[in-house]
Amino acid sequence: MIVYAEVECMLYEGQSLKQKRSVIKRVMAKLRNDLNVAVTELDYHDLWQRTKLGIVTLSNQKMHAEQVIQEALRIMDAFPELERTITDVEQF
Repeated sequence: MIVYAEVECMLYEGQSLKQKRSVIKRVMAKLRNDLNVAVTELDYHDLWQRTKLGIVTLSNQKMHAEQVIQEALRIMDAFPELERTITDVEQF
């Protein structure tokens, strides 16, 4: 089972692309280290207050894969620098 999430976020306090990249790098590292998921920035590379991340996990159990993605979303919500605005989750 493959579960994939596209997550759009706003970064309200960032004042530059450098600050945005700093926050995104921390979020991505936390997700990779804690959950062993694949994560990348998909869109809005040139905007400093907006980003879209793609998160994917694989598992032989549907329930486990869904739990991992939900935990990834909870971890993202714990970062005060960003706010999730649109989240699309798909299963394959």
